[in-house]
Amino acid sequence: MAGTSASPVREAAGVMQVSPRVVSIEGRRRLLRDTPAAFILIAPVIVLFAVAVVYPLVETIRLSFWDIQGLRKPSFIGFGNYARLFSDATFRSTMLTTLIFTIGTTLISVSIGWALAMTCAFAPRQTLPFRVMIFAAFGISEAVSGYMWIGIYRADAGGLLNSLIQLFGFSGFSHAWLGDANTALWALIIAASWSGVGLPLMLIFAAIQAIPKSVLEAAYMDGAKPLSTMRHIMMPLSMPGVRVAVFINLLGALRAFDIIYILTGGGPVRSTETVGYFMYRESMTQFKLGYGAAATVILLLAVLIVSIPAIIQRTAGAK
Repeated sequence: MAGTSASPVREAAGVMQVSPRVVSIEGRRRLLRDTPAAFILIAPVIVLFAVAVVYPLVETIRLSFWDIQGLRKPSFIGFGNYARLFSDATFRSTMLTTLIFTIGTTLISVSIGWALAMTCAFAPRQTLPFRVMIFAAFGISEAVSGYMWIGIYRADAGGLLNSLIQLFGFSGFSHAWLGDANTALWALIIAASWSGVGLPLMLIFAAIQAIPKSVLEAAYMDGAKPLSTMRHIMMPLSMPGVRVAVFINLLGALRAFDIIYILTGGGPVRSTETVGYFMYRESMTQFKLGYGAAATVILLLAVLIVSIPAIIQRTAGAK
């Protein structure tokens, strides 16, 4: 009796009990109804992605298995281009140059951006114009930046760097910075790092701003000095921004081309030639399309290797 009398009470109160199976079936029906509309909405993006990314990628991989030189009839050689690449002393030197350039620009730009971000965190409002000016350099194209640095590195007296050296009485240190194989790569690294400081600065500054104010106030109340606060609080808690900055700068350095083309053209004696520029030279000036495509695939694999840690981290965070 108690069971039968309780049911009308629940119905009168407006309480409805729906079984999980009914909810699941309804959810599936709704999903089936919404699926066509979802595909229609994302179809333009899929088409553009296929045309702009998937097709060039597949075609590049296909070309890397062919010997294509100028107007000569193409011939299939399998992994011949890859074997030739790794037996090519010039390509091995190019890989070393790419490694030095990538690590050098990333270390310099992220380190300077990290230090500036921690310094600006002590006076966010007062340093706003300063941060905007540094970040503005990140928005300058590599081509424009390259022409600016040509004016700085010029070997004659018109070069800004040599003019400053002579102004301070160190004429013996004037140098053709881009014309010497011993200094061209390091001059290129400095030029590329200059425009790369702005993004790490903003990313790491945002990570520092996300630190709870109570943590910084507690450190101040305990008598922590600014340097101690930077070392023991800001640096560890800003690591998420640092990791993102390192990842983005590594990818940017691996695909660098414009600034190399403008400043050095891969010279002198191919001392500043990276894999990306090697690919351009072999494909577009030597007309070895298959050989250049194989170098492109190697560069793509390097980018994927750099991206794997970031992908794993984002996947784990999503879970």
